[in-house]
Amino acid sequence: MNARRASPLPARSLLERAADIHDFASFTRPATDPRPAGRPISTPSRFASIDLDALRNAGCIIPGEPAGMIAEEFRLVKRHLLQPGGAARDRLILVTSAQPGEGKTFCAVNLALSMASERDIEVLLVDADFTRPGVLARLGVPEGAGLMDAVTDPAVDVERCIVRTDVRGLSVMPAGRIIHDGNEYLASARAASLLAGLVERHPSRVVILDSPAVLAASIAADLARHAGQALLVVRADRTVEADIAEAIGLIGACPHIRLLLNDAAFNARRRRFGPHYGAPQRPPFVPGEHGLVQ
Repeated sequence: MNARRASPLPARSLLERAADIHDFASFTRPATDPRPAGRPISTPSRFASIDLDALRNAGCIIPGEPAGMIAEEFRLVKRHLLQPGGAARDRLILVTSAQPGEGKTFCAVNLALSMASERDIEVLLVDADFTRPGVLARLGVPEGAGLMDAVTDPAVDVERCIVRTDVRGLSVMPAGRIIHDGNEYLASARAASLLAGLVERHPSRVVILDSPAVLAASIAADLARHAGQALLVVRADRTVEADIAEAIGLIGACPHIRLLLNDAAFNARRRRFGPHYGAPQRPPFVPGEHGLVQ
């Protein structure tokens, strides 16, 4: 029996040969991603799925589901922060609180989810709480190299620390490794350049920094020097006026500081949504009849 002579293999393109060497799967946009064509996006090196059950159990906004009270609350909040035609620095938003336990991470996650629903915005949620990172755990995303790795090591590309998610328009960045002199790195010129580059090189990107509480660690004060806006979460019937005043003073390097009242009692006589929210000229504590409920 004569063996059939094999026909010569067709010439393979340069892209096909490169695919044998490099893994491009992580750069591929999911087929179900409904983002309009031409929308600028980053090309991070990692991809993860958001744990919707974890969001639901935490009382957060659920992407793709009908808007509830929390979604309506944060629609109002984000309109105050999204300033058309503003400086690039204004798209770098610090979310913090005076003391731990006031709901800052809850607010940062929901703000990011709400902003990601905008059709012309790409949101990057950064876990900047290097002492007790919690953003990725709340979203069900694994930890990895993050912001502190890029700040401390010039060889690390900060864009490669970004984790793209299956929620349209939302990416996250881990806090990264914990080091004893992290504050000094955050106050450095490299940190300033790196954070500025995250927004300056991407005109459609909004960066949300979830930092430690102001009075618990000095990280928030260092990050406030780089941010264009700061959102100070105030927990109703818990945060005292003296703490608010001290916290505002410590993050005073940020040009725009706003207060967000969290966990306020629901009043059926008033509209169902709408945080008591404003830019203080002085640091009073103004209790309201409505607000975000964690």
